[in-house]
Amino acid sequence: MEVQITRTKLIKPSAPTPPHLRILKLSPVDQIQYSIKPAALLYYPADGSAGAEEVERRINRLETSLSETLTSFYPLAGRYIEDGNWIDCNDEGVEYFVAKVKGCRLREVLRRRDEMIDQLSHLAGGGFTSPVLSIQINMFDCGGLVIGIRVSHHLFDGFSAACFITSWATASRNGGIDDHEVISPTFDLTSFLPANGLRLPMMKPRPPLMGTDNGVTKRIVFDGAKISALRAISHDPSFPRKPSRVEVVTALIWRAHMGVSLAKHGCLRTSLAAHSMDVRTRIVPPLPPSSCGNLVSRATARFVAAENCAGNTEVPELKGLVGLLIGSMTKCKETAVKREDVFPTLLRTRNELHEAVEKGEVDVFMFTSWCNFPAYKIDFGWGKPVWVSRIHSGYEAATFLDTEGGDGIEAWLSFNKQEMPLFLQDKDILAFTSQEAL
Repeated sequence: MEVQITRTKLIKPSAPTPPHLRILKLSPVDQIQYSIKPAALLYYPADGSAGAEEVERRINRLETSLSETLTSFYPLAGRYIEDGNWIDCNDEGVEYFVAKVKGCRLREVLRRRDEMIDQLSHLAGGGFTSPVLSIQINMFDCGGLVIGIRVSHHLFDGFSAACFITSWATASRNGGIDDHEVISPTFDLTSFLPANGLRLPMMKPRPPLMGTDNGVTKRIVFDGAKISALRAISHDPSFPRKPSRVEVVTALIWRAHMGVSLAKHGCLRTSLAAHSMDVRTRIVPPLPPSSCGNLVSRATARFVAAENCAGNTEVPELKGLVGLLIGSMTKCKETAVKREDVFPTLLRTRNELHEAVEKGEVDVFMFTSWCNFPAYKIDFGWGKPVWVSRIHSGYEAATFLDTEGGDGIEAWLSFNKQEMPLFLQDKDILAFTSQEAL
């Protein structure tokens, strides 16, 4: 697959940003994010009307509607000022690429998804460039389109990115901004959540990124039937509720990682499974409904290994790990957080994990779920995507996405290159994942 960039430009908001909105001070939680631009790819197949002229018309519509959407999402057209931890909302523009894909049809990419993972980054565009947002529109000769979107983690979490993409798609589909459907985002979290004068926890240094040389990304798929079976065998009458699909898949992956750690260290170690959790619905009093920024806490389940290392040669039962996850995630979901406590709480949970990683005495496994985001409903005016994917990331983590049908989970795993083969040969991973994913 050869990707040729044919156009590069900066897309500015269709209306200038008012001077009083020029400086956006990042919150304490925004400031401690990695300087990365996570990517999402949306795959739209060719249809009968998608000739060369129609494809060009669609690309022009995407560009125009993006400019209109940036008027509301104006920080995305600015530049991150690292020294001052703020966004200069200068309307300099979003990095925008148009590319032609040669030597491969879109349906071939879809048929060979796992073989193509290493090449998908060529469709994402932007890399680690200075613009806050980078977008690449990829045209296949067959008429199919892949839209690659990268946005700085210093400004947006997954919820915020979903708000932007949904707004952009709505503007494209409707031929312009519709006041009845438009999302009205707010960005200045520090005006709603007090930080000045608070005794915030000292921020621990972030663990180093894994990098592309030491890491590898694989995709494994749990279909709806396998997840139903997992939920059935993982439930215990003592649990306060039935486990969710995210919880049972997390437990299975966590347990497989414990097996890798056991083989590596010769004994079972204490380990943490930390899931990113949106805190917006828990804040009291509530924030505006489309508050953008990083408002993510960590629901951390802890398995404590026995002190006698010689006796720790068996990984725990899956049901026990599911119970730990239900406890941690339920507590995180149901605990209200006062506005003045939001930043101290988020910083404290991050510091605990960073400290655990730094000491190296316990294993820490990071999880993020994009499940239930409306990714497969994103319609720019020519139908919904047939696949939504990620690309290789430079940090060790598991990210969950819905399958197209909505009842399964695609787990995108970025782990150490030497440990990944052992993980993929875990008997439960083999038993509960679709074979074509391996």
